[in-house]
Amino acid sequence: MSARFCGTGSCVPDYVMDNDGVAELVETSDSWIRERTGIARRHIAVKETTVSMANEAAKRALDNAGVLPEELDLILMSTISSDVIIPCGACEVQKAIGADKAVCFDLNGACTGFVLAYNTALAYIESGIYQTVLIVGSESLSRLTNWKDRGTCILFGDGAGAAVIKKDERASYIPAAHSDGTRGEALLCHSKREENGLPLQKNDENGGKHLNSEDYLMQMDGQGVFRFAIKQVPEVIQEVLKKNGVKPEEIDWYILHQANRRILEAVAKRMGEPVEKFPMNMEEYGNTSSASIPILLDEMNRDGRLKRGQKIVLAGFGAGLTWGATIIEW
Repeated sequence: MSARFCGTGSCVPDYVMDNDGVAELVETSDSWIRERTGIARRHIAVKETTVSMANEAAKRALDNAGVLPEELDLILMSTISSDVIIPCGACEVQKAIGADKAVCFDLNGACTGFVLAYNTALAYIESGIYQTVLIVGSESLSRLTNWKDRGTCILFGDGAGAAVIKKDERASYIPAAHSDGTRGEALLCHSKREENGLPLQKNDENGGKHLNSEDYLMQMDGQGVFRFAIKQVPEVIQEVLKKNGVKPEEIDWYILHQANRRILEAVAKRMGEPVEKFPMNMEEYGNTSSASIPILLDEMNRDGRLKRGQKIVLAGFGAGLTWGATIIEW
């Protein structure tokens, strides 16, 4: 027994900050950012929240799947930047879409989160506990970003992606995932209780703060994360292929977490696979953590690049350190 993707959806904020906008905050330039990351723009949540974007992405995924909210057995939301702690974001999505029969909980797997959420959903489906699951990845990373730190503020953006998966009688693929907490200091988000330096609409019409008000700011060892990714990601992809007896040339698409163009190009080279099989959209969105894979899936689904029967590798990597890969058949 396996799981089949039957619908996708996504939502990104209206406000777009290009690299010239970032250059107004820190010493950098459009050409410098593009050359090192492949990022040209990022969407920043001003009026939107992590939950409101998750709600919209979920509704679009259900509509695309032709699935009613009351058919959902489980809602998983992957996020590190929810605007609510309790109730969890997944319960807020349940309320917004009217999925009154679903069990709901959040999962914090950072940039590997959507892959881990899919693996969790697959385990529930294979066990026979649930049959129809909504997975959402939603992030407002702009609220955790130190907009005075050039090494991190050029990278991150906000957005949400969602997918509906259902029980399928085909055989499933065995996933692969790993964590190494001893290297967790490579990407941290600790309490700072200081403003993050992004001068965008500090107060809404009700007096609530949107940005510059968060207590948590990310810190990253960029070179350390880069070295980790270009080593571990090809290895975990090769691991999942070997576990399932699948050859690299049988894979139609490698849909990886959209962290950095250089990382994805290095992974393709190490695997000896054409870079064309590694679709990228970080130019428009930046690094949206657990939202990046489902946003890209939704784009590819809606523009017709995804065809039934295609074999796809999903791979995530990020804070924890945690990394993983899984094979799906569209």
